[in-house]
Amino acid sequence: MSIVLETTIGDLTIDLFTKERPHSCKNFLKLCKLKYYNFCLFHHVQSNFVAQTGDPTGTGSGGQSVYGILSGKDARYYEGEKKPKIKHDRPGLVSMVNCGDNLIGSQFFITLGEDTTCSLDEHIVFGEIAEGHDVLLKLNETICDATHRPYQDIRITHTVILEDPYSDPDGLIVPGQSPEPPLEVLQSDRIGADEDITEDIDIGELEEKRQEKEALARATILEIVGDLPSADIAPPENVLFVCKLNPVTSDDDLQIIFSRFGKIVSCEVIRDKKSENSLQYAFVEFDNQKSCEDAYLKMDNVLIDDRRIHVDFSQSVSKIKWLGKGRGVKYTDKDDEGKNISDKYSKYRNKKRDSYDSRNNYIKNKMSIHESKRHRNDDKNYRYRESEKEERVPYNKYWRNEKDENRRREKDDKMKKNYRNEGERKNHRNERDGKNEKDDKNKRSNRDDRDKRSDRGDRSKRSDRHDRDGRR
Repeated sequence: MSIVLETTIGDLTIDLFTKERPHSCKNFLKLCKLKYYNFCLFHHVQSNFVAQTGDPTGTGSGGQSVYGILSGKDARYYEGEKKPKIKHDRPGLVSMVNCGDNLIGSQFFITLGEDTTCSLDEHIVFGEIAEGHDVLLKLNETICDATHRPYQDIRITHTVILEDPYSDPDGLIVPGQSPEPPLEVLQSDRIGADEDITEDIDIGELEEKRQEKEALARATILEIVGDLPSADIAPPENVLFVCKLNPVTSDDDLQIIFSRFGKIVSCEVIRDKKSENSLQYAFVEFDNQKSCEDAYLKMDNVLIDDRRIHVDFSQSVSKIKWLGKGRGVKYTDKDDEGKNISDKYSKYRNKKRDSYDSRNNYIKNKMSIHESKRHRNDDKNYRYRESEKEERVPYNKYWRNEKDENRRREKDDKMKKNYRNEGERKNHRNERDGKNEKDDKNKRSNRDDRDKRSDRGDRSKRSDRHDRDGRR
């Protein structure tokens, strides 16, 4: 009984020991039938020792038997066979991983060394590699990190059952087709299995290559969920991201500070839409990449308004909209249209803008010609009316009627006269009010003088009367 494991580096044919290990072989066959091992990673590879896989999570701590899939977590493991005892005495043996107390799940490994009996005695051998020993050599030579995790993305892509002597357990539903690759596979930061890496490559270069692969995988995920217009799109190289700002720092302050490195196209402090309070980060766009790099090198950790700011290159592509494969991108902000974009799309956009400009100029020229023609017709009609006043002329909305013109002038003169009369009346009113106020003031002063004279007369009369009474 045989099974073919198709991997990213080649195919492996496994002959199963169905007589010696019936339960382990049945568990392995049914998991292959359920496509359980598809996209499983070889997460642990030690040269001249073992290559381990069978964990869908790729961590080495996951996986379950076919009984756990059918019956639940309580049946995650089953008890493996202890007899007959088969030693790990040659490369190419396939063994189920013992998870403790002779409990078996889904993980298995392939021996890569000549004699590994002492350290692998507790695990259960259930098969042997019949074909694909060149693939075992590739596995044995793969480059791994300190935790024995390969830098390359080596996975099982498909399993083919050549013959299955066991009946299916109750409740086993066989999928009609292979499953789609899960999100973990798309987000893998491993180097592609088809890429050539050798021992001459430095570990630092491998790590850098792995990080590039990880960034590309994340960009692909962002493209799938719609956060990025395209995974291949790159952020602008002349825009800086400035954070840790003081809330009182304004756009003009940043523009003055950063303008010493070069011409600034735009400088914007991002604010809350409702309260308009600063969110304490901003974007500064220069007209060239050199000025942007100079500002990045010199402005990081600089003190602005009692705050140490942090400066980095912008990774935002929020103003760029993906138009579809082969059709390029465009800026959603019309003010920024044509900036920080490839020459191909810039030329296309400029060409389109030029066509719009030429069309608008054509329309303007046509309208000016029409206007001049209309004015000539108006002048001709006016001269015709002057010469033929007695003759009735059909109405035309563009003609200027002399009576209407005279009526308009009379109305304007009347309005001016009214305004002038109104001014005169206002002056007259002011003069009259002033005169009345002056008369009232004179009357009050005359009244006061009269009252004073009457008081003096009364006092003189009383004094005379008093004198006469004294002489008596």
